[in-house]
Amino acid sequence: MSRDPRVDAYIAKAAPFAQPILKHVRERVHAVAPEAEETLKWSMPSFTIDGKILMGMAAFKSHATIGFWRGQEMGLDVSKDAMGQLGKLTSLDDLPPDGQLDALIRKGVELARTAPAPRKVKHEPKPPAELHPEFAKALDASPMARATLEGFPPSARREYLDWVAEAKQDATRAKRIADAVEWLSEGKRRHWKYENC
Repeated sequence: MSRDPRVDAYIAKAAPFAQPILKHVRERVHAVAPEAEETLKWSMPSFTIDGKILMGMAAFKSHATIGFWRGQEMGLDVSKDAMGQLGKLTSLDDLPPDGQLDALIRKGVELARTAPAPRKVKHEPKPPAELHPEFAKALDASPMARATLEGFPPSARREYLDWVAEAKQDATRAKRIADAVEWLSEGKRRHWKYENC
């Protein structure tokens, strides 16, 4: 297995308690699955087999985590207190013994090579968002705002329609409609304030 210098850099920047944990897991992967490739996924060290994700590891301020991509199929539950399946790791003692860790890595390699990709759960499509009658009147009075709203993709339209419809008080709804018409007339999406943060 070749070593990715980005993984070296990640480990070097990790908190001192996390460095031995990350180094040890890396060495176990090297020993058990020398054909695995190192990379960064979601800015965290990860290992792949034939282009399929095997596992990843991460270091935070006060703990490190290890996560197997096919962990659910391996019978591992996601930890309630940390990302990944092995919980919050604060020292080498928190890792399973090498024999157990090696067995997990082997099982992960086997699943990466042989198991079909997990099926995504399909959700029922959301019903179309409804245009509140008062919002419809305000849009009729502002053709530019209506044209902007109608030109948006469905998700961006829904953000405005739901925002207005969810108002519980008439005064709140009126304020939201006024803001929406103003922003739409300027060509702005509902969350325009956060788009270039």
